[in-house]
Amino acid sequence: MVTSKLRPLDQRVKQLVQVYAAHRPLVQRGLTVGFVLYVLTASYRGLAAHQTTKKEKEKDAADRKNGKPARVAVDAVFYQRLGMILRIVIPNIHSKEALLLFMHTSLLIFRTAISLYVAALDGKIVASLVRGQSLQFLLNIIRWLLVAIPATWTNSWLSYIQNKLALAYRTRLTKEVLKMYLGDEADGPEGKVYYKLSNLDDRIKNADQMITHDIQRFSTHLAVIYANLAKPILDVILYNYQLSQNVGAEGLVLLTVLVQASAALLRVLTPSFGTYTARSAALAGSLRHTHSRLSEFAEEIAFFGGEETEKQLIEREYAALVQHEQGVMNKRWWYGCAEEGIVKWLWGSFGLVVCAIPVFFKLPGISNVDLGSRTEGFVTNRRLLLSSSDAIGRVMYSYKDLAELAGYTSRVSLLLDTMSDIRKGKFQKSLVSSATEGENAEILRSRGQVLLSDDIHFESVPVITPNGDILLRSLTFHVKPGEHMLIVGPNGSGKSSLFRILGGLWPVYGGIVRKPPASNFMLIPQRPYLSVGTLRDQVIYPHSQQDMEARGVTDADLLAVLERVQMGSIVEREGGWDVAHEWRDALSGGDKQKIAWARLFYHRPKYAILDEATSLVPPDMEGTMMEQATALGITLLTVSHRPSLWKYHSTILQLDGQGGYIFTQLDAEKRLAIQEEKQDLETKLLELPKMKLRLAELRLIADANRSM
Repeated sequence: MVTSKLRPLDQRVKQLVQVYAAHRPLVQRGLTVGFVLYVLTASYRGLAAHQTTKKEKEKDAADRKNGKPARVAVDAVFYQRLGMILRIVIPNIHSKEALLLFMHTSLLIFRTAISLYVAALDGKIVASLVRGQSLQFLLNIIRWLLVAIPATWTNSWLSYIQNKLALAYRTRLTKEVLKMYLGDEADGPEGKVYYKLSNLDDRIKNADQMITHDIQRFSTHLAVIYANLAKPILDVILYNYQLSQNVGAEGLVLLTVLVQASAALLRVLTPSFGTYTARSAALAGSLRHTHSRLSEFAEEIAFFGGEETEKQLIEREYAALVQHEQGVMNKRWWYGCAEEGIVKWLWGSFGLVVCAIPVFFKLPGISNVDLGSRTEGFVTNRRLLLSSSDAIGRVMYSYKDLAELAGYTSRVSLLLDTMSDIRKGKFQKSLVSSATEGENAEILRSRGQVLLSDDIHFESVPVITPNGDILLRSLTFHVKPGEHMLIVGPNGSGKSSLFRILGGLWPVYGGIVRKPPASNFMLIPQRPYLSVGTLRDQVIYPHSQQDMEARGVTDADLLAVLERVQMGSIVEREGGWDVAHEWRDALSGGDKQKIAWARLFYHRPKYAILDEATSLVPPDMEGTMMEQATALGITLLTVSHRPSLWKYHSTILQLDGQGGYIFTQLDAEKRLAIQEEKQDLETKLLELPKMKLRLAELRLIADANRSM
């Protein structure tokens, strides 16, 4: 009874097997096409934007509130940032970068084709060895040596093109960043980003590292990620297609199910490497910034004896970096163990089982009659499987690379976005508490007008520091060309702030500022800036020698300029115009100020801002330089407390440091007389206690004489 019931089932199974065998080529093609579509879809899903969950959004908001860095992930924000940067590094399909990318793609495809040929050749070599066919073995070895020529050529070219691509990306991106960072004269109020980035905004503390290190790392990762994504996906498709022809598409489907199940487990175990990369870059930049501050303020620190404090600050920054890197290393160790165990060993065992299918099972259309044929098939399939496993592993690894690229993308994007905001006048700066309340907050939200004019005219202009401290609520004064103005007041009263507004460095929060373009101003501070370059470069800065010659100025003219400041001997003393030194160390403080005055006489701007610019030169030289500047038609705006300079100025702006000011005509003789009388009275008042004491002594002596 039981046998009779099972017989129809056996017949039905047999019929199904016969039907399957008859239509197996069609099924194979269907499974292969389905596999290709699955690989492409799975790759797209794996690399597509990760949807941020509500919990992650809440955590990001809490981190921003606590001042912690925002989470970096392979999400929609990352692809938006990357798309923006890609439009910079690959501007169009006719660009050099697009051509290099096409060459890179062609070489990747050619290398895959070579790998397929080598896999088949491996099987033939082993088969000829097993069969004892010496002539065939030698011919296969010759083929092996011949294929090595294009293989090695391709690998070397791939490495070369990839490095060229990284360099091209870096060059294009660096040029764009420097264009925004340094700008040019035509930028007007939108320029000077390099100054505003460090003084008016708090988002970036170490722009130097971002421009040099982060852009370089981003470019390298971007060049590598293409090969790590496109090549493995192509390899998975081609290797597995060839493998399906050898072992059947059924084995390929089984292998895919097992690999994807274990890959899902590996994705769950993958840490957030993008966040770690961004955090590492930020901590490294902070450590570098701390070291640069030590170099910048070495003299002050040395006088204060602050070595121990600075050492603690550096050690604290270094400890934070080491702690973070140690944590990342621990996570990488655990992830590395899981990754190798799954990708190398577990997938390897799956592959061995699939490679054994043609040996233990007879597949339609595949004939491995003798030992040599079976060996050839196993070796070829094993080689294809190893290559396919390696390709799948690289696809898995690429997510980690993509996460690290997301970290560097966030850093580069932050730099570009911040500079773009600054060019639009949008700043994010920590403000003093008083700046966020009432009338002060209203002033900070408003903006004034800046109009071009030959005169300097401030109309109800507030003078406000970048942190929101209001120094002057409403400043009004008017200076015409030829009317030299003296500015006096205590420290912190707004003298230097006024110059920064004139130079277009600080925004105008209200009123109207009428002034010439920033190119018509030149600043001479107490400690002048001396650039890297020759002696000639110090006098003509920021011009180049070509600019100087284009103006019709010769070295003889420059020597005449130096003679005006009694520095003519420096050319012979230092060894000529083309000698290069570290001039800030080679010259004394007085000589530096004289070089700055020579630079002023060379450029002849309409206005010169002098901030204690004669404090280190002799008084007679001071007067000579003032008179020569006046003779050249340069209007002087001078900050100085030396009474000897009063006679060279016609107006005075006196700041009291409490938000008040007086702007009036300056009568130098009258003011000097008042100053002398004031000093005389102060001297007499100082002598008054001594005179009273002497008077008391004389009275005692007189009383003693009367008693006698």
